[in-house]
Amino acid sequence: MAKITYIEFNGTEHVVDVKPGMTVMEGARDNGIPGIDADCGGACACSTCHVYIDETWVDRLPAKESMEEDMLDFAWHPDPVKSRLTCQIKVTPEIDGLVVHIPEKQI
Repeated sequence: MAKITYIEFNGTEHVVDVKPGMTVMEGARDNGIPGIDADCGGACACSTCHVYIDETWVDRLPAKESMEEDMLDFAWHPDPVKSRLTCQIKVTPEIDGLVVHIPEKQI
């Protein structure tokens, strides 16, 4: 299991164990984390699972693919460096301790 910390816009932290092979979005959905809507169910067809990756983790995750880059254009106030779609981040032992910040809203 990997521990993932989801921080709501209001500062509330949720630390959950997520099984390797799942996505960070599935970890949020399965644990009832507010603010991760995941309207498309993980198909990278919307931006409602958008988060800001904590600065200490930005360079430690796999690079964004072009489809994710395109979808981030539709996210709420995307950051060119820190914004990611959680449906595109696979949980592996290497991301144990990942911290993500949920934006004020999803669109």
